[in-house]
Amino acid sequence: MASSALNIAVIGFGRMGRIYARTIADRVERAALYAIADPAVQPEDPAVAALDVPHVVGDPAQALQLPDLHAVVIATPTSTHAEIVIAAAQAGVAIFCEKPLALSLDATREAVAAAEQAGVPLQVGFMRRFDPAYQRAKRALEQGQIGRPITFKAVGRDPGCPDPAFADPATSGGLILDMAIHDFDLARWLMESEVKRVSATGALLACDDLQPVGDIDNAVINLHFANGALGNIEVSRNAVYGYDVRTEVLGTDGVVHVGGDEAADDDCWMRKESGSSRENYLMERFGTAYRAQIQDFVACIQAGRPPAVTGADALAAFELALAATFSARRHEPVSVETVRAGWTPDLATP
Repeated sequence: MASSALNIAVIGFGRMGRIYARTIADRVERAALYAIADPAVQPEDPAVAALDVPHVVGDPAQALQLPDLHAVVIATPTSTHAEIVIAAAQAGVAIFCEKPLALSLDATREAVAAAEQAGVPLQVGFMRRFDPAYQRAKRALEQGQIGRPITFKAVGRDPGCPDPAFADPATSGGLILDMAIHDFDLARWLMESEVKRVSATGALLACDDLQPVGDIDNAVINLHFANGALGNIEVSRNAVYGYDVRTEVLGTDGVVHVGGDEAADDDCWMRKESGSSRENYLMERFGTAYRAQIQDFVACIQAGRPPAVTGADALAAFELALAATFSARRHEPVSVETVRAGWTPDLATP
C-alpha cells in the first residue's frame, strides 16, 4: 500500500491496550491511532482524551466497520482473542494480536486459518524478538560465534503476585501459557529447532490468593529439541527484588547471554522497594521492543511483506505451552506430537 499513515484500531483498553495505544499515538512512524474499542471506556475518560483518538466505540464489531480502517491491535483478555481475530480477518484488515491467540489448539488453528484464507497479515505479540539485546543474540548465533547451540536456559519472573482474576486459567490459560509462552517462542527462534518433548513441574508456593482460581505461581520446564539440544525454562510470579528476564544459549564454542539491566554488576539481588506499576516495569525493560514490533507490523503492511512473527509461530509456541501445562498437571513428560494430534484437556480445570 502507499506510504500514507496506517489507521489502526486498538481493541481492548486495559493494561496492554493502553501501552499499545500510547505507543501507536506517540512513537510509531506512518501509523495513526484511529480508534479504541472497549465497552468500559468512554471518550471523556482522561486516558482516552489525552490520545486525541477520532473514534471511541464499545464493541469491536463497530471498530471493524469504520471506514478507512487498515489494521487492528487486539489486546483484550486471551479468552476473546480468537473470535476477534476471525472477525478482523473477515473484515479484511491486518491483524496484530497479543499472545496467545487462543486458549485451545482448535481455536488457535481456526484463527490462523481465518487470516490465511482472508489473505490478511497476522502478527503475534512476541515482542522479545524485537528487543535490541535479543536481536544481538540472534545475530551472534546466526554468525556462528558460539559454535553449535547445545543448551537453552530462560528465566522469567514477575515482581509480584497478580490479581486472581488476571491469573484465572479460564481467561489467561494459567502461568505456563501466559508467561512461559514468550520463552517457548525464544527457544524455537534462537535454537532454530522445534521441541519434541517437554517435562514440567509447578506449584503454588507464594501467592496464596491464587488458590481459589487454581493457578500456580512457579514452574520449571525441561525441553528436548528435535536436533538433540536441551533446554530449561523457569517462570515465577515471586521476584520480590524486581522484574527479571534472562536468557542464555550455550554453544560448543561459547555462550550468548541476555540479562536484565539490574543484573549487570550485582550477584545478589535483594527485595526491591518500588512503587512502580506492572505497566512501568514491563515498559522499562521492553518499551523499545514494544515500539519496534508495532513499527515492524506497520512496515510489513506498507511493504506488502509477511509479518516477522506469524500465526504459525503462535501456534507452535502454544503447542509447547499446552504440552508443558499438561506435563505439570500429570507429573510426567508429554510429547508435543501427542498434543498436536489432539490430546487437549481443559486449561481451566486444575
